[in-house]
Amino acid sequence: MGRWTFGLTFIWKVMLTLGLVLLYYCFSIGITFYNKWLMKSFHFPLFMTLLHLVVIFLFSALSRALIQCCHQRPRVVLSWADYLQRVAPTALATALDVGLSNWSFLYITVSLYTMTKSSAVLFILIFSLIFKLEELRAALVLVVLLIAGGLFMFTYKSTQFNGEGFALVLGASFIGGIRWTLTQILLQKAELGLQNPIDTMYHLQPLMFLGLFPLFAVFEGLHLSTSEKIFRFQDPGLLLGVLGMLFFGGILAFGLGFSEFLLVSRTSSLTLSIAGIFKEVCTLLLAAHLLGDQISLLNWLGFALCLSGISLHITLKALNSKGESGPKPHKGPVSSSDLELLLRNREPGDEEDEDEGEKYFVAQGQ
Repeated sequence: MGRWTFGLTFIWKVMLTLGLVLLYYCFSIGITFYNKWLMKSFHFPLFMTLLHLVVIFLFSALSRALIQCCHQRPRVVLSWADYLQRVAPTALATALDVGLSNWSFLYITVSLYTMTKSSAVLFILIFSLIFKLEELRAALVLVVLLIAGGLFMFTYKSTQFNGEGFALVLGASFIGGIRWTLTQILLQKAELGLQNPIDTMYHLQPLMFLGLFPLFAVFEGLHLSTSEKIFRFQDPGLLLGVLGMLFFGGILAFGLGFSEFLLVSRTSSLTLSIAGIFKEVCTLLLAAHLLGDQISLLNWLGFALCLSGISLHITLKALNSKGESGPKPHKGPVSSSDLELLLRNREPGDEEDEDEGEKYFVAQGQ
């Protein structure tokens, strides 16, 4: 009887993990191809990003209200001093990362975008060393060389290479390194009480909007105001159609972040990292099959080299986590009851994974 129960429990966990991975894949791969498809007819990526931020903020506010209603506990609200001094740098870096990434879709293929964004790990490591969040080791140097070499091989003599688009997405990856580092520093400040991802998204979106708006005003404001698809529209149906497509993209962006959190909170950040590697492979295969992206053998070898560097980094993180396993101090005032609506049936030994999930979620957002 005990073996039968254990077998059913194991099968249930496997099916749950697979289901959450598939949900994550649907949102992550879906938003990549959706944004690329939308950019073919709507050439205002910064405006699209601003609208996505508004949608994410509205859904975050609604989620906070539901949690507060169910638990009868007020949600964290930061003071203006903490908000501007501690959250603003992370919000600005996140806004530029997301904005430049979407902007690059005007010029480059999905395959080149996917490969170049994978190099974000390279910049994360560099800035982690600068901010002394990581110690310089030979293994980390090897990771950097593998990823950098793989990126060079993937872009070398690429038939669909576009310098402007590549510069945008590489700049996004560079700023992404700053973003993840600042996010880690932000989450380590337990007194802020932003361990819950809903609260973090709620506080980040307004500053992200303000940070990206000047870039939008300079590069897209005039063109958008004179375009027949938005401000000089003549067909209300066309306007509603465009806004509807942009709103749907915002729902995908919110769903991506939340699906990441669900996956991590029920498994571990290692599961999400491994799933992310296979997601990149699936994205490239779909791009080659559906969009006709041309990927040479040298490009595939470069991609494999880059993935080997990312895999080595994940393995080192996993080994380091096992070496540091043991009782962990409470990380902040936010309790596990914040996630009760979604994680009501968590097992007693899963609290550590929940803390890890809250931390990893924000760092791996859109």
